[in-house]
Amino acid sequence: MSGDAVKAKNGSMVAYEGEMAFKKMSGGGEGLRGMVTRRLTGEQMTVMEVKGHGTCYFADRASDINLVQLTGETLHVEASNLLCTDSGLRTGTTFTGLRGASQGNGLFTTTVEGTGQAALMSDGPAVVLRVGPGMPLQVDPGAYIAHQGNLQQHFQSGVNFRTIMGEGSGESFQIRFEGDGLVYVQPSERNTVGGEV
Repeated sequence: MSGDAVKAKNGSMVAYEGEMAFKKMSGGGEGLRGMVTRRLTGEQMTVMEVKGHGTCYFADRASDINLVQLTGETLHVEASNLLCTDSGLRTGTTFTGLRGASQGNGLFTTTVEGTGQAALMSDGPAVVLRVGPGMPLQVDPGAYIAHQGNLQQHFQSGVNFRTIMGEGSGESFQIRFEGDGLVYVQPSERNTVGGEV
């Protein structure tokens, strides 16, 4: 950093060189309104602002880090997978419907908008999958990290008699993406409500 700032997950700084100032931000960096929204939606994210001159290193539980460059578009990301963003990027919350409920993360997810970089965390190297017209993509909710572009998402259930009898594949729920954009998945799965059915 050269006098600029980043917003990062609270407590994620592991080292820095130079002069840095750290300040905790309320409401995921969105102020009082963001704090109220996040409390109501259950999409928790504690953020600090880091400002200064030098190099600051961030990490969390030895997760892989993936940098995503945004140029005016919106990135939808699970709050637990967002490590840091350029300070000029705006964060918020958006309704995801049953997809969020299937993950046990609630019905909302975090949005990152504007121009700059966001650092996403994944359990193992993230896989970036392209969705194009006529080429839908199904994703396990436990492996989903984020998506961007002009995508529609639908929650699909593969629950049938075999699943109820314990003879199913274990892949009872998926998120179906259609449209044009990118979907980020990790090569491991979080425990999800859907995964227990």
